[in-house]
Amino acid sequence: MVGHVGIEYTAVGSNWLEATMPVDERTIQPFGILHGGASVVLAETLGSVASVMVTGGDKQCVGLDISATHLRSVKKGSSVTGRVTPLRLGKRVHVWDIKIHETGNEAAGPTCISRLTVMVNDRPLAKLEDGSETVLTSAPLQGEHHGGHSKHH
Repeated sequence: MVGHVGIEYTAVGSNWLEATMPVDERTIQPFGILHGGASVVLAETLGSVASVMVTGGDKQCVGLDISATHLRSVKKGSSVTGRVTPLRLGKRVHVWDIKIHETGNEAAGPTCISRLTVMVNDRPLAKLEDGSETVLTSAPLQGEHHGGHSKHH
């Protein structure tokens, strides 16, 4: 899903992770604006990956519940940026706050606000069918890093 909609991780901080997603043919609804479901994909991706990072990659982190409120539209040709921050990081449950805004237009306010609840299981994440490692399995949310990361599939 991540590669299909063009999500790219762009920055990570001590308690947050950021990614962008284009508003293009893959992510718009028939009216030429960002599809709400695409915003939910970005939100759940950010929260799930952040949980994997927090656990050091040795846990299986899966979404339990997500809510999203869509506040503003974004037209085709733009992009959106999401930032996830923790609300609760328990042993078995993580709760994340995700704010999405039009890239370069942060002053206009969020286009979507979302809350994601993630269940943390003891089972380690499985390798992908091709034998490669899963996305961001070993880096905890520590330190600062800015810059593009390759697209993950």
